[in-house]
Amino acid sequence: MAPSFGNWSRSRGGSERQGRGGNRGALRGRGRGRGSDGHAARAGRKNAFYSTRVEEQIEDVPEHDVDSSVDGSEGLGAVSENLSDSDEEDIRKDIVKPYSALLQSLSSDNGEPLRKKRKIERTEVSLEVEIPENELDRVEEPEDAEDLGVDDAEEADDLKDDYDPFLMHFAQYEDTELSQEIQDVKNDSWATKMFDSKLEGGYLMKVPQVSISSLAHGSSIVFNTDDLHLKQRLQEPATEELPPLDRVTGRLAASIINYRDVLFPQRTLRNAETLRKLTCLHVLNHVFKTRDKVIKDNARLAKEHTEDIELRDQGFTRPKVLVILPTRNSCVKYIDTIISLCQPEQQENKKRFQDSYASRDDHFSEDKPADFRELFAGNDDDMFRLGLKFTRKTVKFFAQFYNSDIIFASPLGLRMAMGADGPKKQDHDFLSSVEVVVIDQADAMLMQNWEHVEYIFEHLNLQPKEAHGCDFSRVRHWYLDGNAKYLRQTILSSSFNFPSLNRLFNCHMLNVAGKIKYSKEEDGAMIDLDISTRQTFSRLDVTSPVTEPDDRFKYFATAILPSLKKHPKFGAGAGEGVLIFLPSYADFVRVRNYLASSSDTQDISFGSISEYTTVRDVTRARSHFFSGRQSVLLYTERAHHFRRYHLKGVKRVIMYGLPENPIFYKEIIGGYLGSSVSSAKLNARETSARILFSKLDALKLERIVGTGRLLPMLREKGGDTFDFV
Repeated sequence: MAPSFGNWSRSRGGSERQGRGGNRGALRGRGRGRGSDGHAARAGRKNAFYSTRVEEQIEDVPEHDVDSSVDGSEGLGAVSENLSDSDEEDIRKDIVKPYSALLQSLSSDNGEPLRKKRKIERTEVSLEVEIPENELDRVEEPEDAEDLGVDDAEEADDLKDDYDPFLMHFAQYEDTELSQEIQDVKNDSWATKMFDSKLEGGYLMKVPQVSISSLAHGSSIVFNTDDLHLKQRLQEPATEELPPLDRVTGRLAASIINYRDVLFPQRTLRNAETLRKLTCLHVLNHVFKTRDKVIKDNARLAKEHTEDIELRDQGFTRPKVLVILPTRNSCVKYIDTIISLCQPEQQENKKRFQDSYASRDDHFSEDKPADFRELFAGNDDDMFRLGLKFTRKTVKFFAQFYNSDIIFASPLGLRMAMGADGPKKQDHDFLSSVEVVVIDQADAMLMQNWEHVEYIFEHLNLQPKEAHGCDFSRVRHWYLDGNAKYLRQTILSSSFNFPSLNRLFNCHMLNVAGKIKYSKEEDGAMIDLDISTRQTFSRLDVTSPVTEPDDRFKYFATAILPSLKKHPKFGAGAGEGVLIFLPSYADFVRVRNYLASSSDTQDISFGSISEYTTVRDVTRARSHFFSGRQSVLLYTERAHHFRRYHLKGVKRVIMYGLPENPIFYKEIIGGYLGSSVSSAKLNARETSARILFSKLDALKLERIVGTGRLLPMLREKGGDTFDFV
């Protein structure tokens, strides 16, 4: 049974068409909207299929008596219903007459011409069907069994290395050893060690307590493809495609190939391609060796013809790899990398994939920063899911999930494919046997809706509700025991670390092979500004995470807002040009409502820009703020993430909270204030920035002020205000 894709609403914004700021409803919940603009080959696109029906139209029957129904059986039925009994008899006679005439012509010696017979026309009726936008990725394909035969046994010859990480992790576990490791993980009994290096950064390594000896030397390092234990068909393409590995990527490659869980929050524009190629190599290697194992066992069973052999080499369902990506364009990059590495002879549905996913149009100006261009280039739609199926010589796009080896999806796309809430309407059995999970650009998903990511992890490796043609005699014991999640490998990459990512690391990355989290010392975004301005950090006293939003708002209302006053005349004072940056939409709504309704703020004129603000309202707010008609502008982090507006007229910046992305700090503090100074509107000494933070913002604060300044600012007892120039 194919997963249900549903017909849920996909509103692109707070209004009908308002750009990237999407509906934060139950499922959309993120700010994207360029996929509906038309350039992404999704909206308004027609996928047509043709069904042919052959009708026998008798000349004696009037044309208006023939029913042109879509169903061919109804059309023929309509013809027969309009014929009398004598007409039917004539038709049957006419069917016999041509054969009799042929015999007569062969036996007759006279040259008389044959009598004209009734003419029968054949008409082809084509039916073009427009596929709705929300069903472009739908697949009409039945479930089938894996096409792995004994004839393919030669392919599995290179699966015989006893030190192969694939065999060591999945195929050679003794029950007693595995059960001890699983029990340690269930009891949260991890052996932990921190490895530090000033040159390459550090990493935290954790293994089950019973495997503490593996911590002695930490993670190994590989420098070439010969040490990656690749399948033979991947060795040569890997040598050609993979760039030289440094110590960081070499250690990362060793961790990945040895099936450890990896959290790598150091993704950059420079190493993004290397990370993608490493991940795709590992994914292909896993898929091919999984196939080899089954082929080899099939050949053994066919040769020995005995029931005493117990071969456990499969899961409940076929999909073994899940790759979660933020946009269709990022999916194109992964698919192109996979194709260049596996070099298939045939590619089914490739044109459909290119039409639906690839786009060369970049609908933004040239002055956008590099990280923005990487994320939003091409088709930036964030609702997709794609099954990829591998055979010996072919790669098939848009395979049905239960027939796929790899599933590519965005968090929203996979959430919709899993179905609505309620056990009867959900279908997540295709995730029951996933053995490798890859999440790339997790920081971009944080700006969409991270709840979808958590929902997916909560439904990974659960016992399936249906058999789906499974041969339970071949299913590995740890699948049957419900322990698949303890052997699943998870690979996460992000430009920076954040609490939700740490939660995945602690709660959902439970691999018995161990897990590694990389880290590095931060220099601090505040030291790399284009302007010398006063930056004042104010620490909040927070009693608990539950009360933190109230404590922050109380401090803002009592210590910050009284200094803001309305100046009706242009250039009347320093109250003009105040930008208030708010990291979350909930805080934005709270502050906006307070400014609009409180009697204490009736003298403050303000505008607002959020991820849901329409283009027209954004233009009006920017114009009024620049002209001084409104002295305060509220601005959310997600609006900046999706649009990167160049706001003019900013003289003071108040950060209600720190941004997750340190690049935003540079662009808002250094970029906006620096633009005002360079345009000769004010002196650099007249600019300022006020930033609120609490001890719960430790990760964000470290990226802004640097690792060396972090602890003193969190623990300082002599004061709660820190000034930097």
